[in-house]
Amino acid sequence: MNTTYYDHGSPAERWERARMFFGAKDYAAAARVLEPLVAEVPEQTGPRLLLARAYYHSAQLRRAEAELRIIVERDPVEHYARLMLGRTLERQGRQEEADSHLRVAAALAGDFAEV
Repeated sequence: MNTTYYDHGSPAERWERARMFFGAKDYAAAARVLEPLVAEVPEQTGPRLLLARAYYHSAQLRRAEAELRIIVERDPVEHYARLMLGRTLERQGRQEEADSHLRVAAALAGDFAEV
């Protein structure tokens, strides 16, 4: 497969292209743009989180989980990554694991009623 379109341009241009694909609900194309971008700038949370979301929405749950675990390991108080990790684990039928992440996400969001 020719990937020239997906990896063409500066990191900022590829980030915008990935966001465009994601916004159009073409999650597989967004992931194709984001995978090399995340490899290029692995320390940046934004591209990795969008990649995890693209994986989640395209039912690539193990890949989503792997990306989300990296984010949560680096930044344990990253609320949205915690929430997404919990939802990803739920979709895999791993409710007990999911619950701990969902409780932390709720606490970080200030939603103490669910904690």
